[in-house]
Amino acid sequence: MTDPAAPWACSLDELMITALAREVRDNTFSAVGTLSPLPAAGCLLASLTSAPRVKLILLGDPEAPLDRGSSQLFDMAQRGLIDLFFLSFVQMDSEANLNLTVLGEHARPKVRFPGGAGSSMLYHMVSRVVLFKTSHTLRDFVPRVDFITCSGYSAPLDSWQRPGGPSKVVTPLAVLRVERSPMRIVLESVHPGVTPQQVQENTGFALDIPARTPQTPPPSPSELELLRSQVLPRLARIYPAYAQQWRDRLEGRRS
Repeated sequence: MTDPAAPWACSLDELMITALAREVRDNTFSAVGTLSPLPAAGCLLASLTSAPRVKLILLGDPEAPLDRGSSQLFDMAQRGLIDLFFLSFVQMDSEANLNLTVLGEHARPKVRFPGGAGSSMLYHMVSRVVLFKTSHTLRDFVPRVDFITCSGYSAPLDSWQRPGGPSKVVTPLAVLRVERSPMRIVLESVHPGVTPQQVQENTGFALDIPARTPQTPPPSPSELELLRSQVLPRLARIYPAYAQQWRDRLEGRRS
């Protein structure tokens, strides 16, 4: 995916951004929280290609249609107005529970994180939540999370109201699909150069693996051109440091 002889050869980040962009649907409200450059770039790419009428809420973007910051996003989600939200995590388990709080015991943690803010509510109330993770290891995907910040599908489906929930997980190895009833996590596609066995070996619970697992489609030459010529400068307004790293990688490949 990084052959400099091919003008459309993409980086792993560009592959993940494109996979995230494919989850954005036209004529919807799609939102991205803070510290999330990959899905933010994916949303921008989708708005230039398959979802020209999408309404984007990218926290940190000066053009975001919010008068009251993140609190307005939470209000909209509780009113059922957000169709898609992108969320990352520290740990995820086989029932799609997420941990963003601590590693180890809550009272005496090995590591304490900032927490989930409004993530636990968004995980329930947004119609579709697409998860993303910039690593895929046995520390990330565990049999049981150390602490449930955002509850998945471990509770009976009829025990509480849940309009939404997780639908996909995009990682550096693969795209996973979360199915609610019966609860299972399916290996939807593997990235170029990755095998289903490698994905399972780096996942701490059993995946549902089809007999023939397709490969994640890379960005087309036109998508890659849009990413580098239009998405990158727009992303720089929100994530200048990440955008500079992206530019540096491109310059390194050209030299």
